[in-house]
Amino acid sequence: MKEVIFIIGGCRSGKSRHALETAEGLAEDQKIFMATCIPHDEEMQQRVRRHQAERNRSWQTIETPVHLPRAIEENSRRAGVLLVDCLTLWISNLLMESDDGTNVQEQIQGLKNAIQSAGCPVVLVSNEVGGGIVPENRLARLFRDLVGSANQAVAETANRVVWMVAGIPVRIKG
Repeated sequence: MKEVIFIIGGCRSGKSRHALETAEGLAEDQKIFMATCIPHDEEMQQRVRRHQAERNRSWQTIETPVHLPRAIEENSRRAGVLLVDCLTLWISNLLMESDDGTNVQEQIQGLKNAIQSAGCPVVLVSNEVGGGIVPENRLARLFRDLVGSANQAVAETANRVVWMVAGIPVRIKG
């Protein structure tokens, strides 16, 4: 069975670095980085450039801010490994298109199906957003709930789940 590895943690916990190291160990070539970020400001553009600099030339980048399940389906047969970074931004992008939670739940199910049928190992990154206070507005609560649903769906599908804490990987499944 192919590996599905889910790396989750708080902001700046080392998730992306650990995911890259993990994915590097799963394939020597045909490595595809699936980027979900839409950098709207200079600070986010700098973050994107920093992440790009961490990857060597053996990586191909596919920008997939909203059509992630389709991108996984279309690319997993030719890839040695897929690295998706990150689900949190993907959910945010979906909500920016439509704040209809039902549509996003359908996309989450599509993601789960795409991961299950992928033809190569898949490493996915997401933020844990459920440890804070209940947000005061509807959209923020919807975002938190949908990210939580996506995280649960991916964790259920994954062979291995790693929780990142202060740069330390803590295996919680597999």
